Amino acid sequence: MGLFGKSSERNPKELVNEWSHKLRKEGSQLDRQIRAIQREEDKIKKSLKEAASKNDRQVCNILAKEIIRSRKAITKIHVSKAHLNSVQLQMKNQLATLRIAGALQKSTEVMQAMQSLVRLPEVANTMRDMSKEMMKAGIIEEMLDETMDSLEDTEEMEEEAQSEVDKILWELTQGKLGEAPAPPVASENTPIPTTSHVHDKEEEEDLDEMQSRLEALRS
Repeated sequence: MGLFGKSSERNPKELVNEWSHKLRKEGSQLDRQIRAIQREEDKIKKSLKEAASKNDRQVCNILAKEIIRSRKAITKIHVSKAHLNSVQLQMKNQLATLRIAGALQKSTEVMQAMQSLVRLPEVANTMRDMSKEMMKAGIIEEMLDETMDSLEDTEEMEEEAQSEVDKILWELTQGKLGEAPAPPVASENTPIPTTSHVHDKEEEEDLDEMQSRLEALRS
């Protein structure tokens, strides 16, 4: 029996080592997620350039928004990786404290980082389970699951500002589409956006498939 009549808990050092291993594993998974999104983004860039060559402004706008969303998704994952690294560093500190004090210590830094990590769908389940173990070990206090708040934040990003779209179009079409950093100079070669362009069925299916793949990567 342990303290307060509870059964003996797992060895704190083993727990910390196990958490550190899981954190490294999740970090590697996030790296793979980033690379997958980047591969899809490269495909979207290629499709956008093809649409631009056909002067298809409507499709270019849709694809530009997908690129913006993929870049924001990657930024969000990088932030989460920083939180993972922060928790890993704190685990090293816990091992050092354990050798000196013989017990794990409460950590505000770990709690704040874990609070953010449980909101990321890619690692939410693992981080939620780990949070429960850390609460039992006394490292963090009870946490509120704010995953739904994160989903609401994502919905607010769905409508992208036209200025962001224009920047992407300018970047990927060498200034043929989108808004230039400086007032653009009119020329005969400047494409005129059209709203009457008719898409064939194959192009629409490719676009839908690409959007579905990217959405699946972010979910």
